[in-house]
Amino acid sequence: MAKTITLRVDDSAYGLFKSAADGDQRTISNYIEYAALNYTLDNEFVDDREMDWIKTRVKDLKCGLADVQQGRYHFVD
Repeated sequence: MAKTITLRVDDSAYGLFKSAADGDQRTISNYIEYAALNYTLDNEFVDDREMDWIKTRVKDLKCGLADVQQGRYHFVD
């Protein structure tokens, strides 16, 4: 079931949301829902391709940490 929330924004934010919603032929509430969902999905979760990239770097990070712990490193300026 859909939930209702209250959101208070200043006039400039409202104008920005209104313009963007009009451009997408959406209501303001639908535009804000759409934008918030897209932002959250893009910034809070990783897709399979990004997770694969992260997993390939874990070995490199562990090797680097081992080098630091064993004193096999030097800083480059």
